[in-house]
Amino acid sequence: MSDVFAKNVATSAEEAANIVPRAEFRVFGHGIIDIVKKNMWSCGAVLHKARKMPAETYFLSAHTSEANVKVRDGLLDIKTKVGETPEGYEIFQPRGKFQFPVPKADLAVILSHLKTEMTLDKDSYGVDEFIDMVRKHPDMAAVTVEKMRYGFTVDGIICEYAQVWFNGALMESACCESENYQGMQKVVAALGLTELPNTNYLKAARRVVGMC
Repeated sequence: MSDVFAKNVATSAEEAANIVPRAEFRVFGHGIIDIVKKNMWSCGAVLHKARKMPAETYFLSAHTSEANVKVRDGLLDIKTKVGETPEGYEIFQPRGKFQFPVPKADLAVILSHLKTEMTLDKDSYGVDEFIDMVRKHPDMAAVTVEKMRYGFTVDGIICEYAQVWFNGALMESACCESENYQGMQKVVAALGLTELPNTNYLKAARRVVGMC
Protein backbone atom coordinates (compact mmCIF):
# COMPACT_ATOMS: atom_id res chain seq x y z
CA MET A 1 0.00 0.00 0.00
CA SER A 2 1.35 3.42 -0.88
CA ASP A 3 1.99 5.90 1.93
CA VAL A 4 -0.37 8.84 1.42
CA PHE A 5 1.77 10.83 3.86
CA ALA A 6 4.92 10.39 1.79
CA LYS A 7 6.19 13.75 0.64
CA ASN A 8 6.69 14.42 -3.03
CA VAL A 9 10.19 13.12 -3.70
CA ALA A 10 12.57 14.58 -6.24
CA THR A 11 16.34 14.60 -6.30
CA SER A 12 16.78 17.15 -9.07
CA ALA A 13 15.16 20.34 -10.29
CA GLU A 14 14.08 18.53 -13.46
CA GLU A 15 12.29 15.77 -11.54
CA ALA A 16 10.70 18.28 -9.17
CA ALA A 17 9.22 20.24 -12.07
CA ASN A 18 7.18 17.16 -13.07
CA ILE A 19 5.53 16.73 -9.66
CA VAL A 20 1.86 17.71 -9.34
CA PRO A 21 1.90 19.78 -6.12
CA ARG A 22 -0.66 19.46 -3.38
CA ALA A 23 -2.47 22.49 -2.04
CA GLU A 24 -2.14 23.08 1.69
CA PHE A 25 -4.19 24.75 4.41
CA ARG A 26 -2.27 25.05 7.67
CA VAL A 27 -2.90 26.85 10.94
CA PHE A 28 -0.69 27.66 13.93
CA GLY A 29 -1.49 28.74 17.45
CA HIS A 30 -2.43 27.34 20.84
CA GLY A 31 -5.41 25.10 21.61
CA ILE A 32 -5.54 23.90 17.99
CA ILE A 33 -4.93 20.25 18.84
CA ASP A 34 -7.94 20.23 21.20
CA ILE A 35 -10.13 21.66 18.41
CA VAL A 36 -9.01 18.97 15.96
CA LYS A 37 -9.34 16.12 18.46
CA LYS A 38 -12.85 17.27 19.34
CA ASN A 39 -14.01 17.17 15.72
CA MET A 40 -11.95 14.52 13.93
CA TRP A 41 -13.92 11.48 15.06
CA SER A 42 -17.32 12.87 14.07
CA CYS A 43 -16.10 13.32 10.50
CA GLY A 44 -14.76 9.77 10.13
CA ALA A 45 -11.03 10.25 10.63
CA VAL A 46 -8.76 7.30 9.86
CA LEU A 47 -5.61 7.31 11.99
CA HIS A 48 -2.26 6.70 10.36
CA LYS A 49 0.90 7.28 12.38
CA ALA A 50 2.68 9.54 14.79
CA ARG A 51 6.14 10.67 13.73
CA LYS A 52 8.86 12.43 15.67
CA MET A 53 10.73 14.22 12.92
CA PRO A 54 14.48 14.84 12.97
CA ALA A 55 15.40 18.46 13.51
CA GLU A 56 15.31 20.61 10.38
CA THR A 57 16.82 24.01 9.66
CA TYR A 58 14.60 26.52 7.86
CA PHE A 59 16.14 29.51 6.11
CA LEU A 60 14.04 32.66 6.35
CA SER A 61 14.31 35.77 4.22
CA ALA A 62 13.01 39.18 5.20
CA HIS A 63 11.98 39.66 1.57
CA THR A 64 9.66 36.68 0.94
CA SER A 65 7.52 33.98 2.52
CA GLU A 66 7.13 32.13 -0.78
CA ALA A 67 10.39 30.17 -0.90
CA ASN A 68 10.51 27.23 1.50
CA VAL A 69 14.21 26.39 1.84
CA LYS A 70 15.41 24.01 4.53
CA VAL A 71 17.89 21.31 5.41
CA ARG A 72 16.09 18.01 5.88
CA ASP A 73 17.85 14.65 6.20
CA GLY A 74 21.12 16.29 5.22
CA LEU A 75 19.74 17.66 1.94
CA LEU A 76 19.00 21.25 0.97
CA ASP A 77 15.31 21.07 0.07
CA ILE A 78 13.46 23.87 -1.75
CA LYS A 79 9.83 24.49 -2.67
CA THR A 80 8.41 27.73 -4.03
CA LYS A 81 4.86 29.06 -3.96
CA VAL A 82 3.32 28.91 -7.41
CA GLY A 83 -0.23 29.95 -6.66
CA GLU A 84 -3.37 29.65 -4.58
CA THR A 85 -6.63 27.82 -5.13
CA PRO A 86 -9.91 29.75 -5.34
CA GLU A 87 -10.41 28.71 -1.71
CA GLY A 88 -7.17 30.43 -0.72
CA TYR A 89 -5.10 27.29 -0.19
CA GLU A 90 -1.40 27.67 -1.01
CA ILE A 91 0.36 25.60 -3.67
CA PHE A 92 4.11 25.04 -3.30
CA GLN A 93 6.04 23.38 -6.15
CA PRO A 94 9.06 21.23 -5.23
CA ARG A 95 12.23 22.55 -6.86
CA GLY A 96 14.60 19.76 -5.91
CA LYS A 97 16.84 18.39 -3.17
CA PHE A 98 20.54 19.22 -3.28
CA GLN A 99 23.41 17.24 -1.79
CA PHE A 100 26.04 19.07 0.20
CA PRO A 101 28.43 20.48 -0.73
CA VAL A 102 26.05 22.50 -2.95
CA PRO A 103 27.62 24.01 -6.09
CA LYS A 104 27.79 27.80 -6.22
CA ALA A 105 25.49 27.96 -9.26
CA ASP A 106 22.72 25.99 -7.52
CA LEU A 107 23.08 28.05 -4.34
CA ALA A 108 22.82 31.26 -6.37
CA VAL A 109 19.49 30.07 -7.83
CA ILE A 110 18.20 29.17 -4.36
CA LEU A 111 19.20 32.60 -3.03
CA SER A 112 17.40 34.22 -5.95
CA HIS A 113 14.18 32.47 -4.84
CA LEU A 114 14.81 33.87 -1.35
CA LYS A 115 15.26 37.33 -2.96
CA THR A 116 18.53 37.66 -1.10
CA GLU A 117 22.06 38.35 -2.28
CA MET A 118 25.25 36.84 -0.88
CA THR A 119 28.83 36.93 -2.00
CA LEU A 120 29.66 33.45 -3.29
CA ASP A 121 33.38 33.19 -3.87
CA LYS A 122 33.79 29.42 -3.57
CA ASP A 123 32.88 26.65 -6.01
CA SER A 124 30.69 24.87 -3.45
CA TYR A 125 29.45 25.17 0.13
CA GLY A 126 28.94 22.69 2.95
CA VAL A 127 25.92 22.68 5.24
CA ASP A 128 27.68 24.30 8.22
CA GLU A 129 29.16 26.98 5.96
CA PHE A 130 25.78 27.87 4.52
CA ILE A 131 24.05 27.98 7.92
CA ASP A 132 26.82 30.25 9.23
CA MET A 133 26.45 32.55 6.21
CA VAL A 134 22.70 32.80 6.75
CA ARG A 135 23.09 33.59 10.45
CA LYS A 136 25.48 36.43 9.64
CA HIS A 137 23.24 37.91 6.94
CA PRO A 138 21.19 40.93 8.12
CA ASP A 139 18.12 39.92 6.08
CA MET A 140 18.08 36.20 6.86
CA ALA A 141 17.65 33.81 9.77
CA ALA A 142 18.29 30.11 10.31
CA VAL A 143 15.61 28.52 12.50
CA THR A 144 15.76 25.05 14.03
CA VAL A 145 12.37 23.36 13.66
CA GLU A 146 11.35 20.17 15.46
CA LYS A 147 8.02 18.44 14.88
CA MET A 148 5.90 15.76 16.53
CA ARG A 149 3.29 14.94 13.91
CA TYR A 150 0.06 12.92 14.18
CA GLY A 151 -1.32 11.93 10.79
CA PHE A 152 -4.84 10.96 9.76
CA THR A 153 -7.11 11.15 6.74
CA VAL A 154 -10.71 12.26 6.30
CA ASP A 155 -12.43 11.19 3.08
CA GLY A 156 -9.03 10.67 1.50
CA ILE A 157 -7.76 14.15 2.45
CA ILE A 158 -4.36 14.09 4.18
CA CYS A 159 -4.51 15.74 7.60
CA GLU A 160 -2.38 16.12 10.68
CA TYR A 161 -2.10 17.89 13.97
CA ALA A 162 1.32 18.57 15.37
CA GLN A 163 3.48 20.05 18.07
CA VAL A 164 6.13 22.27 16.48
CA TRP A 165 9.14 23.86 18.17
CA PHE A 166 10.74 26.92 16.51
CA ASN A 167 14.12 27.44 18.18
CA GLY A 168 12.58 25.72 21.20
CA ALA A 169 9.35 27.77 21.26
CA LEU A 170 6.34 25.44 21.19
CA MET A 171 3.39 26.02 18.86
CA GLU A 172 0.50 23.80 17.81
CA SER A 173 -0.41 23.24 14.19
CA ALA A 174 -2.96 21.47 12.04
CA CYS A 175 -3.04 20.90 8.31
CA CYS A 176 -5.06 19.53 5.39
CA GLU A 177 -3.45 18.93 1.99
CA SER A 178 -4.60 17.43 -1.28
CA GLU A 179 -5.05 17.95 -5.00
CA ASN A 180 -8.81 17.75 -4.23
CA TYR A 181 -9.50 21.36 -3.29
CA GLN A 182 -13.26 21.05 -2.79
CA GLY A 183 -12.72 17.99 -0.63
CA MET A 184 -10.20 19.96 1.41
CA GLN A 185 -12.71 22.75 1.97
CA LYS A 186 -15.24 20.29 3.44
CA VAL A 187 -12.67 18.69 5.73
CA VAL A 188 -11.26 22.03 6.94
CA ALA A 189 -14.80 23.01 7.92
CA ALA A 190 -15.52 19.65 9.56
CA LEU A 191 -12.38 19.96 11.70
CA GLY A 192 -13.46 23.41 12.89
CA LEU A 193 -10.53 25.27 11.33
CA THR A 194 -12.22 27.47 8.72
CA GLU A 195 -12.07 30.71 10.72
CA LEU A 196 -8.34 30.40 11.49
CA PRO A 197 -5.85 32.11 9.17
CA ASN A 198 -3.98 29.98 6.65
CA THR A 199 -0.36 30.24 7.84
CA ASN A 200 2.54 28.32 6.33
CA TYR A 201 5.69 27.27 8.19
CA LEU A 202 7.66 30.25 6.93
CA LYS A 203 5.17 32.82 8.19
CA ALA A 204 4.86 31.07 11.56
CA ALA A 205 8.63 30.88 11.99
CA ARG A 206 9.04 34.55 11.04
CA ARG A 207 6.56 35.57 13.74
CA VAL A 208 8.26 33.47 16.40
CA VAL A 209 11.71 34.91 15.69
CA GLY A 210 10.43 38.48 15.20
CA MET A 211 11.02 38.74 11.44
CA CYS A 212 7.88 40.58 10.39
